[in-house]
Amino acid sequence: MVDITEKPVMKRTATAIGVVRLKRSTAEAIGSGNVKKGDVLSTARVAAILAVKETPRTVPMCHPIPVTSVVVEFDLRPETVEATVAVTSVGKTGVEMEALTGVSVALLNIWDMVKSLEKDETGNYPTTAIEAIRVVEKRKEAI
Repeated sequence: MVDITEKPVMKRTATAIGVVRLKRSTAEAIGSGNVKKGDVLSTARVAAILAVKETPRTVPMCHPIPVTSVVVEFDLRPETVEATVAVTSVGKTGVEMEALTGVSVALLNIWDMVKSLEKDETGNYPTTAIEAIRVVEKRKEAI
């Protein structure tokens, strides 16, 4: 790990986004609450928050940090779901890895919950894809 001992404590925020591409009928099932495994977006929200908190356990060189806020939002569109995760901490290192991990796990959870709707006759996923995961904003400010 990188030594952050001498870095100043600051308020740090990062926002990441990503998309899962789905069949139109799957997106409609999510929107109408007709997915066998349950409420897709509520489950994905909880999964994202848990993932943010566990980032140092899955990304070995990340420092454990005091997460002070996690905001998870979804934009359900006709053939995609966009996830946005904003993470805030007061500490000595950034939170972009936590935001990226939260988005990734939210999208993986969506895929897991709707995979029975996404499979083709051979059991594969010809249209399903997780795409464009990226940090859209990173800020820090003195406290």
